Formats: sequence, C-alpha cells, structure tokens
Amino acid sequence: MKEPETLLLSARDVKALLPMNECIGVMEGALRGVTDGSSVLPLRTVMRLDGTPNAFAAMPAVVGRGAGASLGAKIITVFPGNDATPYDAHIGAVLLFDAEHGMLLAIADASSITAIRTSAVSGLATRLLAREDAHELALLGAGVLAIPHIEAVRCVRDILRVRVWSRSGSRATELAERARKQFDVEIVVAASARAAVEGADVVCTITSARTPVLEGAWLASGAHVNAVGASLPTARELDTAAVVRSRLFVDRRESVLSEAGDFLIPRGEGAVTDAHILGELGDLLAGTVKGRVARDDVTLFKSLGLAVEDVASLRHIHTKALATGAGTRVALGGLRDG
Repeated sequence: MKEPETLLLSARDVKALLPMNECIGVMEGALRGVTDGSSVLPLRTVMRLDGTPNAFAAMPAVVGRGAGASLGAKIITVFPGNDATPYDAHIGAVLLFDAEHGMLLAIADASSITAIRTSAVSGLATRLLAREDAHELALLGAGVLAIPHIEAVRCVRDILRVRVWSRSGSRATELAERARKQFDVEIVVAASARAAVEGADVVCTITSARTPVLEGAWLASGAHVNAVGASLPTARELDTAAVVRSRLFVDRRESVLSEAGDFLIPRGEGAVTDAHILGELGDLLAGTVKGRVARDDVTLFKSLGLAVEDVASLRHIHTKALATGAGTRVALGGLRDG
C-alpha cells in the first residue's frame, strides 16, 4: 500500500485557497456547529512563559459528527511584542486529521488562517448585527488583522469610508497607504481613538491593549462593535460603559465566561451579569435569539477565536488543494511496519 501523504500548505497557499467571502460561509457553518453541539472543543490550553507576556497554546476541536467529522488542532506561540518586529504575534500550525483512521491530512500556516478566519467571523457578526445602511468603519489597531477586517466588513456592508487609529501613528499611516492601494474606499488616519469611533457605524477593536482603548460614551447610536484583540481574563479593549450599553453576543458562551476580560471585568465590577450575554452567533444563525431589535441599538460581538474555526478553515483549504494540486505532499508515515 502506498504511504499516505500529508499536504503542507504555506501562507501563500492559505491566502489563495481561503478567500474572505468563502471563509465567511465556512465560519457560518462552524459556528452553527458550536451552538447545536455537532462540533466539540475544549477550552484552549495556554502555557505562560515565565517572566514574559509570551505563551504557547494548543486548541483542539472536532468539527462535525461520524464519518464526515474532521479532527484537528491549532498549535501556536503568542508573542505580543512581535508587533514591533518583522514577526507575526501568532506563529504556528493548524493540523487536520481524518476521522476514519486518524491520518494526518494537512499541516498549514496558522498565522494566515488565524488572520483570515478571525476577520471572517467579524464579517459574519457584522452581517448579522450591524445596520443595513452602515457605511463608516472604524479600526482601532493597525496590525495584521487590519487589512483583512476591512475586506471582511466590506464583504457584508457597503463601506464608503474607513477611519484608522493606532497607538503608533506611523503604523496607522502605513496601513492607510496600503489600504488605499487595495480598496476603493476613502481611508482616513484618525488623530485619536475617539475621533475614529465617533459617528462610525461599525467599530473593530483589533489591538494588543490590556486596558480600554474604546469608551462606550464615544459610540454612536446604532453602532455595531466587533471586540477582537483581547483574549485574556485580565485584559480588555472596551470600558465597562461600552459593554453595559450594548446588546452582547459571543462566539461561544463557555469561552467568554472563562477567558474574556471585556466581559469578566465589568461582571466583576457588578455592572453586568451572565444574563447580559444574549446569545452566540450560532443562536442568531438559527433564529433562536434576536440580534438588533431597534435601529438605535448598540450591538457588540465579543470574539475570542475558536479551534473549530481553524479546523473548518483547513478542511475547506484541504479540499480545494486536492482539487487544484496546491501545496506540497510529503509522506510522514502512518502505516504499520510489515
């Protein structure tokens, strides 16, 4: 019997095989599975490196049931200080296994998958929660998630202007220059976070901040917020007022109750209770909860990033790679000797 082959997929392969509009559809299926129980994932395992803000994390998941299920995991390092270097803050690999014999089908670059699928989930949340006539997008943060977030939100809303703010003004300027070449929209560098947010229809917080960069008092009536950057119980990008005034939805309730400082800190202050979480995106997709119920509602999606998103993304990429011949095939083993 021929030795089974594992497909190696580079960042370039990932970007070619996982366009944003397709990824939004893949994320819809993945998040439906989280809510209806057809997918299984434990909380992520994170090992902190002593004396540093750095971490090593493992995120396993099973997507689907039975013979059609996909098994996988994302294994990454998280080095926040890399934002000031040529290196990504998240570096690692996503692994995909088959559910019949447990064979390792594919290994793909995790940084590119993470950036695309994270932004696609924000796009999905924007589609479900933002006003239909949303035209103004504010980005707080100018890192690796900025360009794909512009792309994702533009997939679901007719964005005419993007306001960009970063704690590093030079990074915001550089991002604006790149974005102007890629998107046919007006790109404005805001002098402050407040200037970026006031009057914006959609706001995405994609920073590495540990303390709030967005105040609820700045949010326009009817705004929608995707809170993406903070994923620790002790870190948040939004102040308490922003959470309190919002209709809050999440990717996965259990994860938010364990890991999301954007919610846990206001809860610890007594400003909200667990009942403030109105549902998961899967609930909105299933129609079991209501999202925006009035034009003036401020809606908030708290994103933590889930392993099912990575595994579902790689399953989609793997299927397309087999059809197109993309990637590099290697025989890593898997057959018994003799």
